[in-house]
Amino acid sequence: MIENVKNGQVRKIQKLMKNARFRRQEGLFVTEGWKMIAEALSRNMVETLYVSAEQEEWLRDIPGLESTRVELVNSAVFRELSDTVTPQGALAVTRMPVYDREKLRERPDAAFLCLEDIQDPGNLGTMIRTAEGAGMSAVVMSRGCVDLFNPKVVRSTMGALFRVPYYICEDMAEEAALLKGAGFTLYAAHLRGTRDYTEECYGGKLGILIGNEASGLTDAVAAAAERKVKIPMAGEVESLNAAVSAALLMYEVRRKRLAKPPVF
Repeated sequence: MIENVKNGQVRKIQKLMKNARFRRQEGLFVTEGWKMIAEALSRNMVETLYVSAEQEEWLRDIPGLESTRVELVNSAVFRELSDTVTPQGALAVTRMPVYDREKLRERPDAAFLCLEDIQDPGNLGTMIRTAEGAGMSAVVMSRGCVDLFNPKVVRSTMGALFRVPYYICEDMAEEAALLKGAGFTLYAAHLRGTRDYTEECYGGKLGILIGNEASGLTDAVAAAAERKVKIPMAGEVESLNAAVSAALLMYEVRRKRLAKPPVF
């Protein structure tokens, strides 16, 4: 049993929680809570499971532990480790999913959510969760986005992190050019949009471009969008939260793609 906060494994977990560069170097991140851990276990992605001594009896009911390293942790030490207000008594050091971006781009029905410099962990997690609900095929993030494996982002995805393919690009303007070369049509909600977002057909390969919460899309990325659409708003509101804008566009894509042709 781990009984000291100075234990090497404890220090590694703390560093994984706080340091994005270390997470990338190790290819690991920390998952908390039984539901999220079950998702990771079902995909054989857990390197080590850490369980509070108070929760040891739970181990009898968790499938997928046969080949998983399990460490019991003194309850007081576990509380020091946890990043949540009310810890569930379990966390896991988890391997990062890896996807082939070329194969994702090749799908004839590919629908990407492309995020440039999103900074709020809750926004990013919400958008990934919404992307799953709307049936998007992948999420693309610029390097300037908040780290996907930040503990707050991981929690706010509610498990979608393990189910939605993703990749990170160095520069969204360059990525937009690559997507267009691969046959994608790019859409952006924009103040200079001329068509209501519900008037587009959203057929074929496509990307939805969403920019930074404070400054929106950079000029270079906005210029790459063949379709600039507007979201009509009443009152004196000038813009919507980035996650709300993303949700509206993604679900409109889903609505159009699921719509059956009229019968005459």
